[in-house]
Amino acid sequence: MTLRTTESLFEQYGPSYKWLATMTVVMGTLASALSTTMVNVAIPDIMGTFGVGQDQGQWMSTAFIAANTATMLVNAWCVHAFGQRNTYVWAMGLFIAGSLIGGFGNHIDVLTFARIMQGAAAGLLAPLAMFTMFRVFPDDQRGKAMGYYGIGVILAPAFGPVIGGILVDVFNWRATFFVAPIFCIFGMVCGMLFLPDREDTGPVRAFDWLGLALLGVFLSATLIGLTNGQRFGWGSDYILTLLFTGAASAVAFVLWELYTDNALLELRVFKSLGFTAASGVSFIYGAGLLGSTYLIPLFVQTTLGYSPTLAGLLLMPAGLLMSFLFPLAGFASDKIAAHIPIIIGFIIFGGSCVVLFDVDVSTTFLLLAFYIALGRIGLTLIMPSVSVGAVSSLPPSMLGQASGVVNFMRQLGGSFGVNLISVYLATRIGFHSDHLASTQLPDNSSTTSLLSTIKGLYGQMGLPDSAAAAGSFHFLGKVIYAKATLFGFRDAFVVIGIVFFIGIIPALMMGYSRKKPVMPE
Repeated sequence: MTLRTTESLFEQYGPSYKWLATMTVVMGTLASALSTTMVNVAIPDIMGTFGVGQDQGQWMSTAFIAANTATMLVNAWCVHAFGQRNTYVWAMGLFIAGSLIGGFGNHIDVLTFARIMQGAAAGLLAPLAMFTMFRVFPDDQRGKAMGYYGIGVILAPAFGPVIGGILVDVFNWRATFFVAPIFCIFGMVCGMLFLPDREDTGPVRAFDWLGLALLGVFLSATLIGLTNGQRFGWGSDYILTLLFTGAASAVAFVLWELYTDNALLELRVFKSLGFTAASGVSFIYGAGLLGSTYLIPLFVQTTLGYSPTLAGLLLMPAGLLMSFLFPLAGFASDKIAAHIPIIIGFIIFGGSCVVLFDVDVSTTFLLLAFYIALGRIGLTLIMPSVSVGAVSSLPPSMLGQASGVVNFMRQLGGSFGVNLISVYLATRIGFHSDHLASTQLPDNSSTTSLLSTIKGLYGQMGLPDSAAAAGSFHFLGKVIYAKATLFGFRDAFVVIGIVFFIGIIPALMMGYSRKKPVMPE
């Protein structure tokens, strides 16, 4: 049987092959993004079904991102060993298996395991998409390719929350796990037809099992420690042991990757200042993007009282706007120095997060949708430019490693972004709860008036004075917690904005690095 190469597929399908290959890899990213956004909307219902708190609900999202992060570095070896076609098809199969396990799972741990499977598969798919497109498009069209690819990627966040919300409201949260496999099956068929076999000649190089193990220990120990710090106490032996283990594993991973000949993470790519700066941009981009994507549906459902469907509709205008602007941003990234649209994008998204500090229960749906859409304009400017800028200072032989590392840094930022913003949110809610509670004194006229009104209402319902008094204090406690939660979310949005403003620093470094020559082979 004749092996299919990229060149032979171009001969078979002609110039249209680059679009067939792009459509194929979009199916994988679409399935991943669709599943992520739908499940995020369903998290409050999942928490209610299994009677778990925000920390365990958050761990479902974190487990997906952690597995996604780890396997992104495996992608380059898989493509080298098995080829693009086999890597893509098997990753799609793994995603389907995870979706079915999650849809039929009857315990929160089963759902977390299912999300790990989905995350591992998605981690293989994302770098493969970037690698494939950069192989089939010439250098001066890579930005345009990322722009059109971005349409498919953004359609999932645009419609995923809406579809997920409708499924949760009409059926239940389990239905959100059964949509992505449809795209996976279609993608598997396209992958068999349009992706090449193994193109590397010679024997398969050894796999860096120790590097993967150290990376896995670093991610799992650190993220579990951050997730459970509030529950067990940051000074507890359990949490300190986890965080120390994570830090030690990170150091050991870097040292091992410098030593081994078959590194999972090729650290040579960081010799390029431009690539290092782009990796920093990608890390901050991931932290802000995934942190805000996790935070917004949770905020509007738990604080503003939105239904899952309404929460999804809130995000749809932003997604549609991004899908329209992505081709333009991709075209611009081929014509303009990469750091310019990145800096503008950071400023716009950071500013959109800061203005969310004024959001409260009286904020209209349209105004909130406008703030979110404004921020997504900034994200649209960043994504194509950082992908193109990252590889521009590297030789073609490092394209596979570069695509994996850039995506790895974005997901690593997302892993820590979701966890740290959740920790910060819980801390700030506790702080505001204590502060507000300390102001509820007998000489506080607002407090006494509220208690008197609520006690009177309970009395009219026929409750005795003792029960009415207790009920009024309970109501006051709920009001305090609701207000503290609103203040906590406000603080969290401001922190995300500050993180994006910090991203301007590595973006400026990308601009400086344009004066440097391309890194030699």
